[in-house]
Amino acid sequence: MIFTAMEEAKKSKLFIASAIELRDDLEEKMEKGYEFVTKVMGSSSEREAHDSLNAVVCKGMKEHEDITLGLLYSILTSPTTAPKTYRDLALISRDGLSVAWTKLNQIVVDKYTKLQDGVRTQLVWVTKEMVKNSVTGVVNVCSSLIKQIAGGDVHPKNVWLAEAMLDLFTENKAWLDKYPVLMAMVLYTYLRVIEDHSSQMLASLRQREVDFCIGLLRSKFMECCRIGRDLLRLLQNVARIPEFEKLWKDMIHRPQSLNPQFTGVAQLMSQRTSPKYLACRLTPEMEKKIIFLTSKVRFGQQKRYQDWFQKQFLSTPESQSLRCDLIRYICCTVHPSNEVLCSEIIQRWAVIGWLLTTCSSNAAASCAKLALFYDWLLFNPTRGNIMDIEPAILVMHHSMRSHPAITATLLDFLCRIIPNLHPPLEQQIKQGVMSALRFLLEKRVLPSLAQLFDNPKLDRELRAMTRDMFAEFCTTTPTTPTAPATPMLALPPEDGKTEPESANNDHGPIQRLPSEDATFSDEEEEDRSLRQRNQDSAVFRPIKQEEEIDLDMYLDQLDGEIKEMCSILQSQRDSDIETQCETMENLCSVILEMDDFDSDIAGPLATFLCSLYKRDITGETLPDEITDETMEDSLGKPICVIFRNLSADAEQDSCPLQLLTLVCMMYEKQIQIGYNLLYFLHASSKQGERRLHMYEEVCRNTGIGDLTSCLVRDFKACAEEDVRLMCYLVSPVYTMFCDATTESTDLLHTIVSCVDSAQLQDLICDVMQGNLMMFKKENIAKVLEATLEWETFEQYCVWQILLAHDLDVDQFVAVIPKLTYKEHPEAMASLLLMLKLERISLDLLKPLMLRPCKDGDRFVSSILSYWAVQDEQHLADFIKTLLVRATTSAKRLRQRQTSKPSNIPSPDQILGHLEALRQTSAIRQSMFFSQEAVLLGLQTIQSACTDAQKMKYSDLFGLIEDLDDMTSRTTRSRVTRRSPGSSSPKNRKAPQNDVESSSESDQDDDISSSKPKPAKKRKKSNALGGSDSD
Repeated sequence: MIFTAMEEAKKSKLFIASAIELRDDLEEKMEKGYEFVTKVMGSSSEREAHDSLNAVVCKGMKEHEDITLGLLYSILTSPTTAPKTYRDLALISRDGLSVAWTKLNQIVVDKYTKLQDGVRTQLVWVTKEMVKNSVTGVVNVCSSLIKQIAGGDVHPKNVWLAEAMLDLFTENKAWLDKYPVLMAMVLYTYLRVIEDHSSQMLASLRQREVDFCIGLLRSKFMECCRIGRDLLRLLQNVARIPEFEKLWKDMIHRPQSLNPQFTGVAQLMSQRTSPKYLACRLTPEMEKKIIFLTSKVRFGQQKRYQDWFQKQFLSTPESQSLRCDLIRYICCTVHPSNEVLCSEIIQRWAVIGWLLTTCSSNAAASCAKLALFYDWLLFNPTRGNIMDIEPAILVMHHSMRSHPAITATLLDFLCRIIPNLHPPLEQQIKQGVMSALRFLLEKRVLPSLAQLFDNPKLDRELRAMTRDMFAEFCTTTPTTPTAPATPMLALPPEDGKTEPESANNDHGPIQRLPSEDATFSDEEEEDRSLRQRNQDSAVFRPIKQEEEIDLDMYLDQLDGEIKEMCSILQSQRDSDIETQCETMENLCSVILEMDDFDSDIAGPLATFLCSLYKRDITGETLPDEITDETMEDSLGKPICVIFRNLSADAEQDSCPLQLLTLVCMMYEKQIQIGYNLLYFLHASSKQGERRLHMYEEVCRNTGIGDLTSCLVRDFKACAEEDVRLMCYLVSPVYTMFCDATTESTDLLHTIVSCVDSAQLQDLICDVMQGNLMMFKKENIAKVLEATLEWETFEQYCVWQILLAHDLDVDQFVAVIPKLTYKEHPEAMASLLLMLKLERISLDLLKPLMLRPCKDGDRFVSSILSYWAVQDEQHLADFIKTLLVRATTSAKRLRQRQTSKPSNIPSPDQILGHLEALRQTSAIRQSMFFSQEAVLLGLQTIQSACTDAQKMKYSDLFGLIEDLDDMTSRTTRSRVTRRSPGSSSPKNRKAPQNDVESSSESDQDDDISSSKPKPAKKRKKSNALGGSDSD
């Protein structure tokens, strides 16, 4: 109990902190100040307390600061006494609350994200009180709070801050007018977040923001114009709102009605935006990370930082709009020094290129490109900054070598934005872009633009467009080659069809000022689309935008308690997960109690649930680190409540028919349901439980009906969303559905087409540990034949997994005769390495010799040469056996004793492979072709060869002469040893004559070797070679 009390005493009242974090220094200082204030005031009356505080603060600056911090701590942590404490603070302050607002600003800038919710409320409250009292310096606190309103974030806490600050500025409009810079910053912020607050739930807040911005623009237009050209960019994004549409008409047609000094859009477009306005749209944490990325991280090491940043700030659909803020900030605010530019630090163009590739919608991609090129439009070299326009040209330049499609889409956008942004200013915009390009060449950012605008990697239509638009830069001039940079960009997915606005872009409709709509000739666009489809070059295709589904339409098709529960789920979408799961549990209970729940009810309900929880069932599902806690969190989604109720009685092989109907309808409407169900059934199974058969029940009751087809469909969908999850499911799925999976080459192809080397290693480990079996002995040859047309890496993956299985090479050597050396190098190389590990046998040699012998095919000769070096005697014996069998088979065919050729290599096949073997380097260093078995076999098969074959393989048959020499010498030595008179004195005479006769005999042997041998001697040789039968 004492320990618990101590822990409660140490618990932070200001910040959200874990038990292991150290106490914040500022908080400890404020707590000590609060204890000092409490001690000074004691239990005296209010008047006496004021006198005591005044007496203390007059002693010195330290006492003044301690009392101020103590009172500020009380305001932030005690809402009930905050008004009285603020009055005390205002009365005792000797510096116009300078210490108070300075510390408040420090908290907002450095520690706002860690503040408790109640402290945030009090912080805004005390800021509002300071604004009412016109405290000097509180404008800095307001600026910092505005900066904490994150773009692309509709989280309740962020929306609350935006609304609270809107209340502050609306109630203190006169005070805001005194600070033009803050007013412009506030306008810039709310014009930007209006775009994010487009949902129906935020309609009232959005309308208040619209009214506030319109009021500022109408009453303080020239003060608002100090923002610069980015004011037009933001107004362009909200131009469809009626109030802003009217403002646009006045700006274009009646500019002086807004202010006599305003001459038109061109005036604002020519004015560069100050970096402080661009920086206000990034929170301090975002800004700190971007500065670190562009000043400390080296090329090649940026991926983990980018992944963290994307997961932290760019992972939600609403965050698409944040890319524009980041690009504008990097272009106009992040200006590295020459030391950084010349170092290995990642450059700005690479970060911007990464941001461009993370855009997942046409609108976001279009806005991001416009943000990148915005300073090019109406660019003036006398007032412009080279660092503002440099990233765009470098993104295009460095992407051309490895990813020309990225350069193509940016060039296409640039060409089309010139005439279509604002037609009345077309010539001025074109002149500005041309000035920017000339300035880039003048500053030697690039030595020439010819390789960029007239590059063979661009498609014909785009090259023609760039040559027409930028003719003066397409002239090829000698340039000094530059070292290639390492591009870090990745091509975005090419799904979706080409939009009619452009045959070569992915940014959707061209953004233009709302003066008039851009129009193109229908015939021209049809021809352009037809030509584009016929081109082989890879181009960007726009990413399909997800259609927004009207949930209310499906709610109207429901009634009763189900409709009530669904309405509650819709209203709780942004609530905590536990609340949503409880409501989903209630919905399942209602469904289970219904006797008439059929497809008419399940259809709209399934569509509603799939649309409502689409974010939960798409994207990455498997935790980065698999532990009991993380797995439990991943299974805590509302959609998993349905799966849990469906599989509650899985061990008894039964399931509720109502929920089965609902899940089947969801499975047919949302493809990701299948693998999410598989994941839940496996991850939620306790040791020894088998729940995956529930998935088979769902497949059986869907329109697909076939388990194998459903598995292939779901694994493909899973591979697109979360490859790690797909690999996680391989082992349990192959184990549970062994017959269906091992027979499916489509499923195997899906797996190996998306795994990387690390995931392949995991699969191999699962196989070797006995957790996974992906092949059966009966269908190996069939699977291998199906893989022959796959990509190289996919085939190598199959062979690596195959090697991990405990299979004999005899089980798939039957595929060897069907392989082609040039068309199937992956399979042949893998087989060659497997055969190298095997001991030579007749069963292995026979299919090898059945392969057709073609020029350039080194497969058989390679493995034979290896075996010849390792065990030439056994290889020679097996070769002789095949030669003898081939001789018998050939003779029988010639005598028409059999109607069909037997499954034995023909003489031509064997002799062809032996001839290829004879020419290898390894065989020349061995005595293989001197083996008696090989020579006897060649002598045997010579009798069955035609004259053409004898001529073709004359070099091989010439080796038989060695056998004749060997035989004759062996015979003479035997005759000499057995002669009865060899030891008589008569035979010992005239040794010189013996030598001479010996030399003459050798000469006679050489001459006789070239002559035909007597029939008797040939018969003897054939007897040595064995009979024609096996």
